[in-house]
Amino acid sequence: MNYEPRLKKEYKENIIAALMEEFGYKNKLQVPRLEKIVVSRGVGQATQDKKLVDYAVEELTAITGQKAVPTISKRDVAGFKLRRGMPIGAKVTLRGDRMYEFLDRLITVALPRVRDFQGVKRDGFDGRGNYNMGISEQIIFPEIDLDKINKIAGMDITFVTTAKTDKEAYALLEKLGLPFKKK
Repeated sequence: MNYEPRLKKEYKENIIAALMEEFGYKNKLQVPRLEKIVVSRGVGQATQDKKLVDYAVEELTAITGQKAVPTISKRDVAGFKLRRGMPIGAKVTLRGDRMYEFLDRLITVALPRVRDFQGVKRDGFDGRGNYNMGISEQIIFPEIDLDKINKIAGMDITFVTTAKTDKEAYALLEKLGLPFKKK
């Protein structure tokens, strides 16, 4: 009983061959792959209320199925009443099977629940083959209990790939099923 996530299986069986043909790779190891997904949330009001970071950690843990960690500020910012070392957000880094499971749930369950969803923006690439997108409401995930949330907040999702260019990363993410907006 060896379980393999659906998208991982799809990547191995179909996507590698399609990308090798599209970009003319000579070796399977040249084909770009998804390395990790980082889900993060900044909590701006955490300087006034420390519990907000705990709520963010709980929600990210529920959404991803992996324990989230609080992020700590690196410097003092007097204008925001922020001190170095204060918890100011939460993040979780997903790799392997959990990463593919999260991506599958994001594509098939969460994104279709966004109001007036047209697709994700195409301009989130960073020039080195990584893609960033933002989600404005955490309630699109079915793991979030609407009665338990204290505030609607968004999050950032970063897809880190081994692709060298944005074009290769776009092709990889599109074949994995990420619904990009039509031009």
